[in-house]
Amino acid sequence: MRSDLPGPVVVLGGTGNFGKRIVQGLVRHGVPVVIAGRDLAKAEAFARTLADFRGGVARLDIHDPTFGGQLAALSPSVVVNTCGPFQTADYGVARACLAQKIHYIDLADARDFVTGITALDEAAKIANVCVISGASTVPGLSSAVIEHFRSDFRELDSVAMGISPGQKAERGLATTEAIMTYVGKPLRPFAGATRPVYGWQDIFRQEFPRIGKRWMANCDVPDLDLIPQHYDVQSIRFSAGLELGVLHLGLWLLSWAVRLGLPLDLPRHAKLLLKASNLFNIFGTCDGGMFVTFRGKDKAGKVCERRWFVIAKNGEGPQIPCVPAILLAKRLWEGASYKAGAYPCVGLISLKDYLDELKAFDIRQYEMPAGSV
Repeated sequence: MRSDLPGPVVVLGGTGNFGKRIVQGLVRHGVPVVIAGRDLAKAEAFARTLADFRGGVARLDIHDPTFGGQLAALSPSVVVNTCGPFQTADYGVARACLAQKIHYIDLADARDFVTGITALDEAAKIANVCVISGASTVPGLSSAVIEHFRSDFRELDSVAMGISPGQKAERGLATTEAIMTYVGKPLRPFAGATRPVYGWQDIFRQEFPRIGKRWMANCDVPDLDLIPQHYDVQSIRFSAGLELGVLHLGLWLLSWAVRLGLPLDLPRHAKLLLKASNLFNIFGTCDGGMFVTFRGKDKAGKVCERRWFVIAKNGEGPQIPCVPAILLAKRLWEGASYKAGAYPCVGLISLKDYLDELKAFDIRQYEMPAGSV
């Protein structure tokens, strides 16, 4: 590596469900990467599968007291943190990056974690680095879609969004643990909520192009706070769903058990629940999707609705959450000028750039008029 180039991008959890895809994306762009994780042999084996790999591997455990020193020894220019679940995480990794004046990006989908990242804003400005949280589907892609369509509206009254992965699409334990933290629990109030809202309740059927109808339920994500704050939306709803009705409705029943006060510690049983879910893979597909529905008034003052979908086939859905981290890490490594500070990933990636990064995969967007799919 030339000595005048910036330090590599360190991907924490670099062999995980999302981490390995981020590594692959950065390697495609010619960015030097350090694949970091607790299992050095696994990182080395993964590195051997990568063509044109520039960088290295490292054993790093974010919970190790010596983590900060070990990270500094790698002299990275950017760190990408994929080590969830972020619902139970603190800002220790981000603070370690600030201490070394290293740009920090994470894939957090935890509402409090992402919205609270601004607590590090002053320190990030002093260090003259970016600390970006939520560089994932939410709020990375969701805000990109809103940025793209909001010029169609004079007033944007409501936004409804949801994600339904394919049953056979690769799922990580951290994602399962994250969902279990809020199943059956009351969600913090948000714009448009006129009554208490509980995780994985208020189920409904959503139709997607190419993949049909899916069950959906309440999901706790940063967008519930960030979208109304940034785009003056009066009402928001975010949902998630499992492809197989038996699993979705089974989790819905568990949400009622939690809501009624039964002593169920679902996050502690996430590993078992994930294994049980995988037993049903034979009945599912590798296809998933995301929808966004906008309602408001157009430039002429008439009621207007827009419906947008992205559909991923052949198990390629997990590529979607990785795009913001890939593009932001690449740009920061190249010296792009993003404002110093700590903030959520809202409006940082355009929808065009997002979809361009996904062109190599079986992932397509669809725009539908109201009332049709």
